[in-house]
Amino acid sequence: MTDFKDEFAPSQLTPQQTPAQYIKLDDAVILPRDLQTYSEHQQAIATKKLILLSQIESRLSGGWTEKNLTPILNELFKDDHENCPSWRTVTRWYKALKDTQGSVSSLAEQHHRKGNRTAKVTGDEPFFEEALSRFLDSKRPAIARAYEFYKDRIIIANEHIVEGKIPIISYTSFAKRIRSLPPYEQALTRFGKFKADQWFSYCASHEPPTRILQRVEIDHTPLDLIVIDDKLYIPLGRPYLTLIIDVYSGCILGFHISFNPPSYDSTAKAISHAIKPKDLSHLNIDLKNEWPCYGKFETLVVDNGAEFWSKSLELACKDAGINIQYNPVRKPWLKPFIERLFGVINQLHLSEMPGKTFSNIFEKGDYNSSKDAVIRFSTFINEFHRWVVDVYHQQPDSRQTRIPIMKWRESCNILPPPMMTPNDEMRFNAIMGKTVTRTLTRNGFTLDGLRYDSTALADYRKQYPQSQKTRQKTIKIDPDDIATIKVFLEEIDGYLEVPCTEHLADNKTSWYQYKTIRKHHKQIIAAQVDELNLAKARMTIKENIAQEQTLQTSQKTTKLQSAKNQARLANISDKKPTTIVPESSKPLSNTRNATKPDAFSSWDDDSDDLEAF
Repeated sequence: MTDFKDEFAPSQLTPQQTPAQYIKLDDAVILPRDLQTYSEHQQAIATKKLILLSQIESRLSGGWTEKNLTPILNELFKDDHENCPSWRTVTRWYKALKDTQGSVSSLAEQHHRKGNRTAKVTGDEPFFEEALSRFLDSKRPAIARAYEFYKDRIIIANEHIVEGKIPIISYTSFAKRIRSLPPYEQALTRFGKFKADQWFSYCASHEPPTRILQRVEIDHTPLDLIVIDDKLYIPLGRPYLTLIIDVYSGCILGFHISFNPPSYDSTAKAISHAIKPKDLSHLNIDLKNEWPCYGKFETLVVDNGAEFWSKSLELACKDAGINIQYNPVRKPWLKPFIERLFGVINQLHLSEMPGKTFSNIFEKGDYNSSKDAVIRFSTFINEFHRWVVDVYHQQPDSRQTRIPIMKWRESCNILPPPMMTPNDEMRFNAIMGKTVTRTLTRNGFTLDGLRYDSTALADYRKQYPQSQKTRQKTIKIDPDDIATIKVFLEEIDGYLEVPCTEHLADNKTSWYQYKTIRKHHKQIIAAQVDELNLAKARMTIKENIAQEQTLQTSQKTTKLQSAKNQARLANISDKKPTTIVPESSKPLSNTRNATKPDAFSSWDDDSDDLEAF
């Protein structure tokens, strides 16, 4: 593999070959300023000078000398001698106009070139550099503190100087020196390279896509809105939105809204929603338009969040033929469309809803978001769909360059995106699930206390022998539904859907809900246990067993299995005799020791619980 070479590297390209957007200032071509860059007063003066030179040139019969110019000037300014320029001034104007090939801007007064360019105060340079080093610090002290240090250092130094004391400039001059420094260098030392580059570096634009689904962007954000529970009417907090947008058309391809923090699960749900056709019949609202935006996309642009570096996401996208493009760290402007859309949603769509939150505490004021929250979660989901389908897709963007749904249909008519068959959708749902590895036992699989088994899986166990290695199976789970899992079986080269055998999975319950319920149930059970009496009972049992052991060691004993068989014959229990000594002296015959059959020894019933997702 050869090393990557930057095609725009300065060492490889001359200034003439470098694209214009990458040319340094020192190598750039600087065009001279024109008359419009001056003030209106300066423009008027330059225009009067040009008219005067034209009048003189029309009357001039020789060179621009004092002998030829003085009579003409006296004639032109015979009624206004006070404003008559000298012949030398007129000659200088003419020369400036000629040297610039007739540029009128050369006749404007060059006030910006005036002034003293040398420092009036010298000798304080080392102290200024010391104060500057303290100012250019990540703690970002104020200019006043730096000047205070500068002044104190010079006062102390002057204490032992009799003649030629070090001068001290005023605070105004000191601040002027500070502000004249290159702003990038100040930002670099005071705010760090990230902020400095963000403020001052060149921000390149993307190469625009040429078709729909060529490039899509995905990201997460907490919505600036507090919603309430549909039945309890209590605030639930701010939901998280995972959104996918098509860059070419600007259409929203899909989203996922929940209260779970950004994760692979929310990413997978949003991708599945974006790729599959949209069924909006469950919303129970009247929409004016359709949502035809779906299909397999070519490149998925993500940032460096941990959920996007998931191995499951990488393998699932590879299998689905989707290329993942990772943005550089801390450069969200390279993913601008999704960032801009988040701003539109929070600032425009949610701005007037009761329960809106504020990212800036000063904007919030006395507004209580939780107290004023009245929108139920189901209502918000319905209205968010309405906003996407009937508002955002139907209105032009802020620059009036496109209407998202029109742009989508225009491209779709030219090059329709590839569609997924029902079998493709089922397979895609499987590969986008959460991947875990579990051991196949004679009772199927156990995940976090839930058992999964079926007749089909039992037939598989009967038909295909398993070794210790092959019993480890790859399982795909849906984080939003504990009812079924999908198990990959190499012998049949595919995934088998296996249902949960527990009654808890009758209703559609997410894994997070199940684990929360289970945790609370354990806490309730633990609260009902009388630990003191349990401890006393366990200690009593141990003491009685110890006494029995002491008694047995002093008497003649029989083999354990023989004694156990005799106890069974004597029918010893908590309601029967407690000794195997028979009423008659007839000895009891020993029974043969039975061995446990080994037919199922390969199907170990031990299994690990599901790890936390």
